[in-house]
Amino acid sequence: MPHLRCEVVYAGSSHIVEADLGTDPYTTKSVDIDGRFRFKAIMLGQGERLDAVKLYAYYETRRQPILIEEAKYLPPFNYANAPDALTGRHYLYAPPLGRELQYGCTLSEVKP
Repeated sequence: MPHLRCEVVYAGSSHIVEADLGTDPYTTKSVDIDGRFRFKAIMLGQGERLDAVKLYAYYETRRQPILIEEAKYLPPFNYANAPDALTGRHYLYAPPLGRELQYGCTLSEVKP
């Protein structure tokens, strides 16, 4: 069974965001990252078949979150057991002060 683990870093603070296989991306909630960003990780598929990994990063504003990156990964997937093996390390910058959000994700196979 595939399992996704992402490390999201903002202002020296590390957050772990994990995702399991699902079929409905709209029910997955985004995770608050220190009130400045939001991050959402989705794995789409059925049974043990993984069809896609989708990652979303948002900059938090007073009115609403603003999408600053959407990443989509399709098969074949890299299941290497190393930091950031699936995505590499991403560096995102948000206005107006150029705040930096970093993230990287690893995909692993978990025995049921």
